[in-house]
Amino acid sequence: MSNPKTGAGRFICGVVEGFYGRPWTMEQRTELFKREQKWGLNTYLYAPKDDYKHRMYWRDPYVAEEAEQLIALISAAKQHNVDFVYAISPGLDITFSNPKEVAALKRKLDQVKEFGCSSFSLLFDDIEREMCAADKQAFSSFAHAQVAITNDVYQHLGKPETFLFCPTDYCSSQCTLTVSLSPYLNAVGENLLPGIDILWTGPKVVSHKISVESIEEVSAVLKRPPVIWDNIHANDYDPQRLLLGPYKDRPTELIPKLRGVLTNPNCEFHPNFVAIHTLATWCKAPADGGQRDVEMGDEEQDPCYSPQKALMLALTDWLQEFMSTDQPGGPRPPVRLKKEPSDEEPMQTDVAESSYVPSPDENPLYTAEPLTLDDLRLLSELFYLPYEHGATARTMLQELDWLKNHGQAATAETEQSAEWRSRAQKFDSMCEAVVQMFNRLSNAPNRSILYDLYNYICDIKSGVDMARFYVKTLGGQGQPSAQVMQDEPEPWRFRGALSGEFQIPAVVQVVNQTRSMQPGWGPRMLPGHGNRDLFRQPLMTAVYCIRPYCPEDKAEVQKILREMQKGGDATSSPGAQPPLISDSLSTGELSPSPECALVVEDDFGMCGYALALTDVKPAAAKIQRAVSESVLKEFPSLVVVQVLPRVTDPSPAKHMIRRLLSSIRSSGSKGVFCELRHSDRRMINFYSKLGSFKQIEMDGLPQDVLVMAASL
Repeated sequence: MSNPKTGAGRFICGVVEGFYGRPWTMEQRTELFKREQKWGLNTYLYAPKDDYKHRMYWRDPYVAEEAEQLIALISAAKQHNVDFVYAISPGLDITFSNPKEVAALKRKLDQVKEFGCSSFSLLFDDIEREMCAADKQAFSSFAHAQVAITNDVYQHLGKPETFLFCPTDYCSSQCTLTVSLSPYLNAVGENLLPGIDILWTGPKVVSHKISVESIEEVSAVLKRPPVIWDNIHANDYDPQRLLLGPYKDRPTELIPKLRGVLTNPNCEFHPNFVAIHTLATWCKAPADGGQRDVEMGDEEQDPCYSPQKALMLALTDWLQEFMSTDQPGGPRPPVRLKKEPSDEEPMQTDVAESSYVPSPDENPLYTAEPLTLDDLRLLSELFYLPYEHGATARTMLQELDWLKNHGQAATAETEQSAEWRSRAQKFDSMCEAVVQMFNRLSNAPNRSILYDLYNYICDIKSGVDMARFYVKTLGGQGQPSAQVMQDEPEPWRFRGALSGEFQIPAVVQVVNQTRSMQPGWGPRMLPGHGNRDLFRQPLMTAVYCIRPYCPEDKAEVQKILREMQKGGDATSSPGAQPPLISDSLSTGELSPSPECALVVEDDFGMCGYALALTDVKPAAAKIQRAVSESVLKEFPSLVVVQVLPRVTDPSPAKHMIRRLLSSIRSSGSKGVFCELRHSDRRMINFYSKLGSFKQIEMDGLPQDVLVMAASL
C-alpha cells in the first residue's frame, strides 16, 4: 500500500525479530502475523541473531526440514498481508573481494527466493570494521566493500521492491565524527543504489528520543529517508529488564520523513503485545498533525498521538488475551462434576465425593481474584521504558528515598513523625498492590503469557518485599526472625551467584545494619546493578571538562605548546622546530575565529586545547607564510588540537574536534587542514583514526612537517 503521508511507496511498518537470544517459534511468528494484520502493520523482518544460518553459518543452505518451515512461514505472512523480509548477516567473516563468497551469498538468497520470499535485507551491524588484506587491496574503504556487494546482490535478485541495508555505523553515536562528517555514511549514501533502503536506530543504539532534525541530517547524508530499526523495547542487553511501556518520544511529524519503522522488541514473545500495539497506533496517526511534541507537564504531548492513551488501549486488549483459555499451554477446563450423555470417560468422579465445602471452623477455600486493567497498568509502570520508570515506580522510589533519609523521625517524637508514619503507610499500600498484582497475574488463565512474565514479576515482588520489610524495620515494626538469623541461610534468600556477589542493592545494604553479618546477607562488592552507579561518566582515566577558550587561558595554552614541542626533553630548543601557522595560533600571535576555541581540563588543570581559523589566508599573510591557492581553495580552514601525554583517553580530543568542525562547517567552509610534525606520532595517529583526514601535498612545507586535510 502507498504511504498517504508522503505520496511515496509503501510505508514500511512492523516488527523486526533482530535480538540476541532464543528466536521465536514458528507458531509465535504466525501469531504475530495475525496481530500485524489486525492492527494495520505490514512488515516482518526475519533477522534473529542466534539463528545460526542467518549469521554464524550464513553460507550453509537450508536442509529440507528447515526449508519446509520457512516456506510455511512465508506463506503464512502472505495470507495475512505481511511482507516477509528475509535478512542475512554475512559480515562476521565474509571476504568481500572473493567471488566465491559473493556466489555463496547469492545462492543462499536464491534458495530463499524459491521459497516464495520476494523481500530481502543485508545486515552489516555489530561486526569488526577492520578489513582483511585481500579486501584492502580491492576496496578503498570498508563502506565501498559493503556497498559493492550489496549493489551486486540487489541487482542479482532483480531489484526487489523491498531491499534493506543495515550499515555498520547504524546510529549517530557510532559515527567517527558526526553524521554529516562520517566518511563511512557519506560513502554509503553516494554509492548505494537508490532503490535500496537503509536501516538506522537513531542517535544511539537504544535511542531515548528521535528528533525530526536528526532524521533530516542523516537523510541528507544517505540521500534517502531511513527505515528506523527501533530498539526502544529491546531487552536482550539486560536479563533483568522488560519493557512494557508505550511507543513514545518519536513525534508523529517524523512519519512523512521516514521510509518506515520496525520495532525490535523484547526477546520474550508475549510481553511484546504493548510494544507492537502502541507502534501500530503511532503509525496510524493522521497526516495533518500540525506541531510535533512539546513539553507539557510530565508527558510529551503530540497533537496526533498520546502515548498514555495508546498504552491504555493496548492494555485493554491485552487483558482479554490474559483471560482467554484457548492459547497453547493454557489451563485445562474445569473438571465436570456431572456426567453428560455425550461423555465417554470410563470413570467420573461423584459430585458428593469431589465437591469439598469447608466447615465453619476450617480455612476457607482459596479463590483466585480475576486480573484487572489496573494490574496491567501497574505492571507496565514497573517495567516501563529504557530511560524512565512509570509513574507508580517513580513514586515508590521517591517515597522510599524520603523514608530512608528521614528515618530518625520514625521512632522519635518529632514534628515529622506523623508525616513519616503516614508516608510509610502509603508506601506499604503501594507495595501491597504489587503483591496483589503478582498474585492475580499468577492465576491468570493464559499461562503462555504468564510464563514469559514470571521471572520478572517474581523478581519485582521480591524487591518490593525487601523494601517493605526495611521500612517496617525503620518504624520499629519488623524484627529479624530466628530463621533469617541462621548461621547458614538458605540460597533462596540471596540470588545472583557471582553476579549477585558483585552487586549490593541499597536496601540490602541498609537492612544489614539491623543484623549481624551473615553469609548471603553481607555487603557485596559493587554499587547497584550494571555500571550506571559504578561509572557515573564513561570509563576513562579521569573526568574531563571541556569549555570555551578565554584570554586568561593564553599562558596555559603556550605552556602546553612548549611541552609538546620539547617532547618532554628540556634540553631541546623550541626555536629549532620549523614554524607553523598553528604555532602562531597556539602562542596567541593569531586569534582563533569566533566559536572556534576550546580547552580541556582534568583534576590537575588545563591539559589540552583545540583552536581553529575558518579562513586561514589572512592569517598566513600576517605571519608571511605561503600557502598554495589550490590548497586554500579546497581547504580554506585550519585546526590545531593538542593534548598532554597524561590524557590517555582520546574522547576529549574527539569531542573538541567534532565541535570545531561543526562550527567551521557552519561558517560555509568546504574543507579544513592541520599541520603536524613527523615527531608528533600521537596526533598523526589520532587524525588518521578519525577516518576523514587524509595526508595531502603542500608546497613550501618545512622538512619535518606533514599536512592532513578533510572535506566538509
